[in-house]
Order: sequence, then structure tokens, then C-alpha cells
Amino acid sequence: MAGETSRQWINNTQNTPKETIMSKNHDMQRLMRHYRDVTGNKEIDMHEVAKFAHQMGWPLPKPVNPIDMLAKQFSKAARDEIRHDKETKRPYRANHAFSPDGQQTLWIDIDEAPRGPMVKSFVQRREQMVGDAVQLTFDMEHWNRVNPKDEPILLPMDFTDDVEWRKNSEGTEEEAV
Repeated sequence: MAGETSRQWINNTQNTPKETIMSKNHDMQRLMRHYRDVTGNKEIDMHEVAKFAHQMGWPLPKPVNPIDMLAKQFSKAARDEIRHDKETKRPYRANHAFSPDGQQTLWIDIDEAPRGPMVKSFVQRREQMVGDAVQLTFDMEHWNRVNPKDEPILLPMDFTDDVEWRKNSEGTEEEAV
């Protein structure tokens, strides 16, 4: 660690924005492994890792643009707005995000939305769920492979029954949204 600088952890090549983010992530992952090696901790607190990185000369991020911060707060407020169906009394999210072009995120009120943006929103949310399930499967398969003496961890990826049970359980409707 002595004599090490942030230059050893930061890739300064001329990359595209996507390559730069991937390169920065790779550098951060290397530094997290280094932190584990130095501290001996297997379970790490990212605040402690950030302090460690900063002490090694890792530059602190620039402060967030106030408009970006406010937009993020509005997005959270939109995501958190829950209404109840007049007939079923079940909760539903009032506002839905969708990306019409893969770049910009727009929000639409479900009670005023035409079919097109809602289909896009639902498909995008489902794709996020599928991505999470695929990664969870990869993670379980890896853990099971490197821990052959332990009982394998197996979780079903068909959520049909889980969704129905939650929909029909008392007191879980608010948790579902």
C-alpha cells in the first residue's frame, strides 16, 4: 500500500463513455479486492471502502447538479405514489417510467396513459425482473459449484404462485407495490 497512488487504480486511457464507465467500474472492483486483502474483511461496508479509496488518493466525485438531484427526488416521489383501485381496493402505482428511445426516461400517470407507453413501461419493468432472475441464477449456480460440500441453494424462477399468494394474502398488498 505504501507509495500506491490513485493512478494505479484509475485507468486514464481515452475511451468512449461506456468504456470509461466499465473501466472505472473495473478499477473500483480491483480496489474493493485490495481493501479486502488489506483489511481481511470478507463483509465490507462501502462507506469504509470509499474512505479507504479516498485516503489512497481516489478523487471524490463532483457534487451532483442540483437540478439532477431535484429530478431524482421527483422521480422517487412519482414512483412512491400509490393509489387504490375503486373496485378491488388493491394498491397500484400511479406513475410509471418508460424510455421511448432507450435514453430519456419519461413518466406517465397510469390513469391517463394510452396503451403504448404503458406496454413499454410494463415490458421494461418485466425485463428488469428477468435480468435480476438471470443474474440470481448465475450467482446461485456459482455458489453451488464452489461449495460442493454444502447443500445446494435452489430457488424456483417461476413466480406465478408467489404472485398469486401475495395478491391473496392479507396485509401484504402495500408491500407488493
